[in-house]
Amino acid sequence: MQEEFITSNFSHNKFVLIGFPNLYQYRRVLFVPFFLLFALILIGNLVIILVIKKSETLHSPMYLLISYMAAVDIIVPLAIVPNMLFGFLFDWNEISLAGCLTQMFIVHFISSFESTILLTMALDRYVAICNPLRYAEIMNYSVFLKIGLFAVLRSGTLMSILIILATPLHFCKSNVIRQCYCEHMALVTLACDNITINNIMGLVMAYTIVGFDIFCIAFSYVKIIQSVLKTASAKERQKAFNTCGTHLIVMSFFYISGSVTFVAYRVSNTISTDLHTLLGVLYLVFPASINPLIYGVRTKEIRQYLWKIVKQRKMAINTHFPLSVKK
Repeated sequence: MQEEFITSNFSHNKFVLIGFPNLYQYRRVLFVPFFLLFALILIGNLVIILVIKKSETLHSPMYLLISYMAAVDIIVPLAIVPNMLFGFLFDWNEISLAGCLTQMFIVHFISSFESTILLTMALDRYVAICNPLRYAEIMNYSVFLKIGLFAVLRSGTLMSILIILATPLHFCKSNVIRQCYCEHMALVTLACDNITINNIMGLVMAYTIVGFDIFCIAFSYVKIIQSVLKTASAKERQKAFNTCGTHLIVMSFFYISGSVTFVAYRVSNTISTDLHTLLGVLYLVFPASINPLIYGVRTKEIRQYLWKIVKQRKMAINTHFPLSVKK
């Protein structure tokens, strides 16, 4: 479809998602790495969920949070990657305005919910290390339920406002979205109306959710470090830093990739469209692909259970197919 300026009385109700426009002739090739990444996300996160579900020793609050994050890391890619892959293979790039707004809500809502899970992980470690005697009293299912309700209300309210503000806009500049999925700024910049309030709400959303969560996470880990350095033995320090280090790596991937994408939309004129598209996609899929590897490798209990399963499989195979012994 041609990108043309039409009067503001007209508004597109269908859009075309054009990811990596400068690499359009290589879209069949782009299918391969993104399909493999998608498969890695699904397999890795499903393994983490199944391991935590099957091992009764991993039914503590921290591991339940890890399983919740693994579920979130499946939902977000499912909302965008299949459509993106079909677009690469069959040029199925069209999406309705309603579908675009729905996808936008799901992506931003679930991403902000993941931020709440990361915050809860930091608070869990803070209580476990700084106030261990009251851990069972403080970090119980009632508290998790309240945090979850808070996350749903906070994210749901802000994302609904974004959708409500975007719905009445007249999208008469173009119907081509230069991204692989519907993102707030990528959509509203196509409107002929004044989008100042939309930009402001985007900033409010970022500072209200991400800014608040990062501040609380930083505060928790500062307190954890102070407590560990003052009271813990060398062995306890190593254990605490190993556990917290795993969480900090995951948080760094999530917040750094998100911040780079957020800034990229504000300086879009200084970076290429393809790089901008790549940053937007990696923000959602890269942390989801790397999180299972980090937790599987760095979390001792999960690593031990996985190794136990591998040994059991080997024993079962040897039992059914014993090796012949040469005489």
